Amino acid sequence: NDKIYDITILGGGPTGLFAAFYAGLRNSSCKIIDSLPVLGGRLTSVYPEKFIYDVAGFPKILAKDLVTNLVEQIEPYKTQLCLSETAQTLTQAKEGYWIIETEKQRHFTKTVIIASGVGCYTPKKHHAVGASTFEGKGITYAVLQKNGFARKKVVVVGGGDSALDWAIEFLNIGCEVYLVHRSNVFRAHDDTVQKIFNSRAKIFLNTEITEFSGNEKLESITLKNLDNEQISHLEIDEVCVMFGYNSSLGRITEWNLELSGNGILVNQRMETNLPGVFAAGDIAKHDGKLDLIATGFSEAATAVAFAKVFMNPKEKAQPMHSTTIMEIKAKIKKREQENNQIEPK
Repeated sequence: NDKIYDITILGGGPTGLFAAFYAGLRNSSCKIIDSLPVLGGRLTSVYPEKFIYDVAGFPKILAKDLVTNLVEQIEPYKTQLCLSETAQTLTQAKEGYWIIETEKQRHFTKTVIIASGVGCYTPKKHHAVGASTFEGKGITYAVLQKNGFARKKVVVVGGGDSALDWAIEFLNIGCEVYLVHRSNVFRAHDDTVQKIFNSRAKIFLNTEITEFSGNEKLESITLKNLDNEQISHLEIDEVCVMFGYNSSLGRITEWNLELSGNGILVNQRMETNLPGVFAAGDIAKHDGKLDLIATGFSEAATAVAFAKVFMNPKEKAQPMHSTTIMEIKAKIKKREQENNQIEPK
């Protein structure tokens, strides 16, 4: 397929999905390329059963339900989806458009929005004795089916938002929850920290797991208090290790983009140093940046708006109100339907 799309989005997570919706809203042909076999990024592949609390308009929403809503939002615009494909190279043709090569095919596009989150990522592993032995046999680094933990004795290891959020979720499905953190300070939202201290979870601070034990499946852990060296043992059913992820930009580092840390440097228009190439979401870096889904949504809209201006300088970055756009689209659709009903002479 040699069609040159207006906008090609690298990444099918929440930022990429909202960018696709906004591209459709701005009458731009759009394609999404993602290395995963399904849309949603980490929301689908890492914590589909986790509640998200900081998306405007939703007091709380399951990650998988947010993805469902975002996918439904793009359906009217016939976005071309190319899943299980990883962008390998990005080159500019002499005519000015961009060529993206994956392991499967070549894609042609006038503009690119890189919304690949933290890039390629792998969970940070626990290295205590027995950790590798019981991985997948009682030790997990991602919760894909929450109900499989219901009413079990579960240990959550870590001190960030994911660890505390999952501890609370496990409490909500009847689990006996133990939270183990090697520090006495949590790195989570204040409200979440207060909730966990007010809950029935058993909290071990300044404590680490030194050994995982069991036969064919994990059965117990050995705990060491880092203050007094005291050793204790705990019989459990499951351990969820929430240490975060190691991330890598992969082949993106070879595309002559100006990088900032483990991300791509952008300006206020979400433009990179390459003409017609934008970045949005966690991978985009600028002063004062917050890595939030809400931030990604805003950056996605900004990137699409200025991609439109890049393609046609006469375009306005500031769009009409969405209600006005949808009313115009509805009138056009009605007119087309009426024209189709008129029989030719």
